[in-house]
Amino acid sequence: MRVFVTGASGWIGSAVVPDLIGAGHQVVGLARSEASADALTAAGVTVVRGSLDDLDVLSSASAAADGVIHLAFDHEVAFLGGNFKGAAERDRRAVEVMGEALAGSDKPFVLASGTPAVPGRVATELDGHEIVPGAADNPVLAGPAARMATAEWVLSLASRGVRSSVVRLPRTNHGEGDQGFVATLVGTAREKGLAGYYGDGSNRWPAVHRLDSAHMFRLALEEAPAASTLHAVADEGVSLRDIAEVIGRHLDVPVASVPPEAADEHFGWLTMVLSTDQPASSAVTRELTGWLPTQPGLIDDLDKGHYFHIPSV
Repeated sequence: MRVFVTGASGWIGSAVVPDLIGAGHQVVGLARSEASADALTAAGVTVVRGSLDDLDVLSSASAAADGVIHLAFDHEVAFLGGNFKGAAERDRRAVEVMGEALAGSDKPFVLASGTPAVPGRVATELDGHEIVPGAADNPVLAGPAARMATAEWVLSLASRGVRSSVVRLPRTNHGEGDQGFVATLVGTAREKGLAGYYGDGSNRWPAVHRLDSAHMFRLALEEAPAASTLHAVADEGVSLRDIAEVIGRHLDVPVASVPPEAADEHFGWLTMVLSTDQPASSAVTRELTGWLPTQPGLIDDLDKGHYFHIPSV
């Protein structure tokens, strides 16, 4: 296929691209900067210059492709800038344009989303993208609610002749070079001289190595039935305390609880992610697609040491 990929030079995209090309697909990648364009060209990608705000570019590139994988999302604005709602609304506009360009074509459209947090149990692919009532008016929940609504809209494209699917990613897609949530925890521990965990440390993060999640996106593109919700989850739930203990051992700093009332000061913006138990299963996905993670789990990957050899966020 000729596959249009947004976020092709990003953390997940830079793993998806070689997986696609290795399987014989041609990749067209969106690049908003010269550096991204150069990196994509070097990887064998045909470059389309533009951003998520260039709706005409997104529409024409999607219409010309045999399938679309949408990975781009403005995480800096959403998390570091504290405007998740704004980032989600920008993403929705881009998604609608790409989806409309594919309507009636029976082509695949794969959207990256996140696994849900379901109180009291492990989340599965059968759980919808619902969020608590009133979330749209809540400054903390409005952004996640908007992004979940976008995922539901993409799944609804199945009724309009699009083989749409949503690949839900866990809280961490780890691997060498990661500068996401785990790297942020490492950086915080280095800065504070303490490998802290939220509360009693029992909250869990689902996790996957980025090479395994990249393979999941290719399988979704090639095989997923219309309106499929898939979980790229290898570790169902790794406790925050277990993560902190590995970080503390490698940095040679104490490991201790950070009480909820002190979490904002210690963890900053990451508190909203740490404060919820979020385990997720991928059993349905594995049965449907045959996806089988082969890379190290999160704890084993942390123990390799590369998170402690690179500058942390």
